Amino acid sequence: MKTWLITGCSTGFGKVLAEAVAVRGDRLVATARDPAALAELASRFPDTVCAAKLDVTQPGDVAAAVEIARTTFGGLDVLVNNAGFGFVGAVEEGTPDEYRPMFETNVFGLIETTRAALPALRERAAQSGAGRTVNFSSGAGIAGGAGSGLYCATKFAVEGVSEALAQEVAPLGLRVVIVEPGPFRTDFLGRSIATAANEIAAYRETAGKRRHYRETNDGQQAGDPDKGVAVILKAVEAADPPLHLPLGKLVHETIDRKYEAFRKDMGAWKADALATDFNA
Repeated sequence: MKTWLITGCSTGFGKVLAEAVAVRGDRLVATARDPAALAELASRFPDTVCAAKLDVTQPGDVAAAVEIARTTFGGLDVLVNNAGFGFVGAVEEGTPDEYRPMFETNVFGLIETTRAALPALRERAAQSGAGRTVNFSSGAGIAGGAGSGLYCATKFAVEGVSEALAQEVAPLGLRVVIVEPGPFRTDFLGRSIATAANEIAAYRETAGKRRHYRETNDGQQAGDPDKGVAVILKAVEAADPPLHLPLGKLVHETIDRKYEAFRKDMGAWKADALATDFNA
């Protein structure tokens, strides 16, 4: 019986994962900026689910949520950093007031939530040797795409900090799982993504197509959230969980294309690149 703390439980993957964790009988601190959205879940599982207010950009909220896990359930086994949102627009089109809040949530909020939770995770891992941190990245954290560059930047940051964290905490009995979903049929394209107000005609055939994708694909995504959550739960339970967990056929195809192009560039420029070292 594990104790979980999940951010962003009111919508999307967070909502589906919170439901699955509660149904299986684990203890859960389910969080959202508006905890009223979690009242129904908490009422169905009054002994094992606590709903808490958590805006990941507010350090006080983060500390309070971790304290609930400690005092109500005696500790913390699994942290899931799910809270986040997206942004569509060319790099030139985005303005600081549009994209900086996304960095505050997707990157700095994830970092601060992790920092606040690590003492409790380390304490429990010292007893069980099986703590987990699950960080939600995206296919956009693996390969950049026109119209999603600023969002991709936040998810590339999640990838980097998660890979480093995994090395830091492995000797302490903690493991990190980076979840990298492709397009899943959540409400992400609807309520969880913003669009640049400024639209520049020069980018109509590149970034502009991403705006069209959002308009025409919401509710049509290939991924089934319930199936995705089942794989996440399996990874959390695994004795040797994956560091990278890309979900869905489309994201696997994206990864294949990315690394094929990467290897092509490396091969074409390898002789020149290796010649940049000082001569022995």
